[in-house]
Amino acid sequence: MPLNRRKFLEKTAATGAGVAIAGGAAPAAEAAQAPESTEGMGAGKHGKRYSLTVMGTTDLHGHVFNWDYFKNAEYADKAGNAQGLARISTLVEQVRAEKGRCNTLLLDAGDTIQGTPLTYYYAKVDPITAKGGPVHPMAQAMNAIGYDAAALGNHEFNYGIETLRRFEEQLDFPLLGANAVDAKTLKPAFPPYFVKRFHVPGAPPVKVAVLGLTNPGIAIWDKAYVQGKLAFPGLEEQAAKWVPKLRAMGADVVVVSAHSGTSGKSSYGDQLPYVEDAAANVARQVPGIDAILVGHAHLEIPELKVVNEQTGKTVVLSEPLCYAERLTLFDIELVFSRGRWQVESVSASLRNSNTVADDPKITKLLDDEHAKVVAYVNQVVGRATETLTTVDARYKDAPIIDLITKVQEDVVRAALAGTEYAALPVIAQASPFSRTSEIPAGDVTIRDLSSLYVYDNTLVAKLMTGAQVRAYLEYSAEYYVQTAAGAVVDVEKLTNANGRPDYNYDYVSGLSYDIDVAQPAGSRIGNLTFGGAPLDDAQQFVFAVNNYRANGGGAFPYVASAKELWSESTEIRTRIAEWVTAKGVLDPKDFASVDWKLTRNGTPMF
Repeated sequence: MPLNRRKFLEKTAATGAGVAIAGGAAPAAEAAQAPESTEGMGAGKHGKRYSLTVMGTTDLHGHVFNWDYFKNAEYADKAGNAQGLARISTLVEQVRAEKGRCNTLLLDAGDTIQGTPLTYYYAKVDPITAKGGPVHPMAQAMNAIGYDAAALGNHEFNYGIETLRRFEEQLDFPLLGANAVDAKTLKPAFPPYFVKRFHVPGAPPVKVAVLGLTNPGIAIWDKAYVQGKLAFPGLEEQAAKWVPKLRAMGADVVVVSAHSGTSGKSSYGDQLPYVEDAAANVARQVPGIDAILVGHAHLEIPELKVVNEQTGKTVVLSEPLCYAERLTLFDIELVFSRGRWQVESVSASLRNSNTVADDPKITKLLDDEHAKVVAYVNQVVGRATETLTTVDARYKDAPIIDLITKVQEDVVRAALAGTEYAALPVIAQASPFSRTSEIPAGDVTIRDLSSLYVYDNTLVAKLMTGAQVRAYLEYSAEYYVQTAAGAVVDVEKLTNANGRPDYNYDYVSGLSYDIDVAQPAGSRIGNLTFGGAPLDDAQQFVFAVNNYRANGGGAFPYVASAKELWSESTEIRTRIAEWVTAKGVLDPKDFASVDWKLTRNGTPMF
């Protein structure tokens, strides 16, 4: 049993506090719960009321301050949003003042320790796993704010289980994951649920249970870390197992914190029998749930009502916008009737971080950590001969993306030197992750390069045939909206067909090809050549891909099942910084090439 889980159980057993945490062994966890109070039972007559407010955040992704480390400036966007836990802390204290601190609960729905240079720094540069290492800034902030529980997100696993477990130990609250189980025993590897009692004068306490659920896609996206160690069954399946147990334990209110969206879709194709965005399915299929805090999809959903198919009861869902830009409030009204508390109504709303200032308690707490990371990302590693930008990289072959593929090609070639695959041609994929990245002419810093590659992906080499690469390109080209040859082109409406995000559109280097967007999806790749000749379907290639793609992220064909020749744990972002540092000068003539173009009926669009 991890130390932090045992810590919470022992605390509950020793003090009789109004909190219980369930660990992997349910009987032991239930035995550790404080006995139900009988104070005021006789006075609890029909009509006694209680109001509870459950607050929630999700997809914080390392945002403590309203600061853009990539721009070295205060965060700003066109919508006027503000980010960061320092703002959330102010909102939370406002709600506690309004509702009464003893009548509130604060939850998170996952994706906490990955996403900014701040989180990268304390995972890799000054790691929390080192002997005598630091306390993670996200742990410090969330502890100071007073979170009650958080669900695991898929990005919690990006730095490996050791880093996650160390982060877990540093928290003053539990990380919940009912469907994160030991691969061999299938018992929970993290606490499945959390229970808190709220005192009501003259009546039994209100018993609130929080079930944590995470994303089955972890088994694909972080296969290198979790395979053979952890398994991630479906959210619906595990909710159906645990919600009745929570009700049987006397829970008056059941809230689910789910790192899962509401669309009912998956990005990993048919590789798992589980849906990625399953929160609405859980509400629809599993009786006994009052509210679901939704995460993962990075959407803003103030309130979504879903009717349970078995009971006809309405379940209320809410997803606050990511990066601590919003705070969800579930206002739950209960009435004491027929000897028990009954949920009378649930409503959800959002509060906006841009309406408040930073909480000085949080800024003061983490000023030093913030300053260290600012200094780190502003290190100069080279000099650019011209400005490179991603502004039109979605629809034009941009040199800045060629930099990524060139680095990946070079790293893989060096890794396979002297092996039986050394003579095979190396091609590489890369995506236009950001629409605003820029490497300015002149000094190049780590933050410039980090803004280009915003994810902590690592590099994998796969063995692919020409036919498989062709199919891969056709799938990637589905990103474009079909556009007739004579139609006016609006570049803002040209991409993201069927909701396909930018990170699921790939360049492939080393080949030359056209993408004819006048044609239907599946018939768009033309003039596909390698070495100046039409691509041979039987030709073998070494394909340099990021680990997300290699493990099936985006459901691109063939790549997940292709033979793996090599992989590493060093981030692609780090490899780019090393490449630029070694060169000293960042000159497009060393990496840029025009490999592809958009056409309509064979005529170039741009």
